[in-house]
Amino acid sequence: MVRISVAVKPNSKEASVEKTGERTFLVRLKSPPKDGKANAELVGILGKYFGVPKSRITISRGVSGRNKTIDIE
Repeated sequence: MVRISVAVKPNSKEASVEKTGERTFLVRLKSPPKDGKANAELVGILGKYFGVPKSRITISRGVSGRNKTIDIE
């Protein structure tokens, strides 16, 4: 299992993943932070970036905040 830290910027013009450190990332999302839409988009984008299924990615901390801890199996 790999644990990473992610800073999320919702409501961006373009969705992207930027590596800012060894295990830290900045993820820009198109979705608004309402009704779990941004978290769902985040899991999907990280799945594509790391090449793993969405079911293997969990948000372990920061579900309702912009700074999150993500576990990838």
